Amino acid sequence: MYLEYIIIVMAIIILYLIYYVFSKDSEYNKNIHAVASVVEELNKELYYLKNTTKNITDSNSSINDEIYHEIEKSVYDMVQPLSVGLKKMQENIQALDTQMDSRISSLEVGVKQILMPSSLNSSDDDKIISLFNDGFSIEEISKELHISKPEVEFALKINRIK
Repeated sequence: MYLEYIIIVMAIIILYLIYYVFSKDSEYNKNIHAVASVVEELNKELYYLKNTTKNITDSNSSINDEIYHEIEKSVYDMVQPLSVGLKKMQENIQALDTQMDSRISSLEVGVKQILMPSSLNSSDDDKIISLFNDGFSIEEISKELHISKPEVEFALKINRIK
């Protein structure tokens, strides 16, 4: 009864962690889309400015080159912080993903430890396997080692013998 409550609580915790990851992922995606649209608008402006500067006469080409480079530098200066922000967001998402994987792994290990019968150990497993390979039935092994039939069956299943 107590074990069922622990399993239910762990399941609720796992579901909450999954919900948390998805909600954070959704929030990061919204931010990334907003930044992407700003970058796209800046690229459109850059394209428009590039086409506009090409239409200026050749006599002003040296001035146009300076203006173009100045505009390009300004746009780069505006886009650079956005790019750094995107990289940081990506690192945060990866860190969250790694953290969630480690938490889920530790929860799985905890659940496995709770579900493993404490009476079985490797020497019991070796004895069970040896007796089973010698032709003893599960009932005979159970009586011989003074353990329950389900424990014998469990040991055989764990070791992939039956």
